[in-house]
Amino acid sequence: MKQFFTLFFFGLISSSFSIESNASFTIHANGFDSNEGKAHIAIYRSTDKFPSPKSQYKGQIVLINNKIATATFHDLPKANYAVAVFHDKNKNGSMDKNMFGVPTEKYGFSNNARETFSAPSFESASVKVDRQKTIWIYVK
Repeated sequence: MKQFFTLFFFGLISSSFSIESNASFTIHANGFDSNEGKAHIAIYRSTDKFPSPKSQYKGQIVLINNKIATATFHDLPKANYAVAVFHDKNKNGSMDKNMFGVPTEKYGFSNNARETFSAPSFESASVKVDRQKTIWIYVK
């Protein structure tokens, strides 16, 4: 009987650790001027090159409904993440830019971080995700 309680106790502890080690992160993006195209939503860890599309940790391409796009990432390790979103209005799979390199499609970052002549730093856009986290990002 003592052995049963010991195994039961350790089973409870290990199951609670495995449940708590995962988090989910929901991102809602608004500010789209239409439902045309798709929204690209990417999350980055501190070790990734933020916001380079080729170094994202995870990403989703989602439909825009009622001028809002939503993506949820499940089973994430607890960590700080930064998010980048852009409106791929013409569905060509990339952020369109003019001849000076300025984006011509709407975009946004977590914490609604913005810099004048460059992308924000990971630190200014980072969000702590330790259980279930939901954020809103305004694209412009």
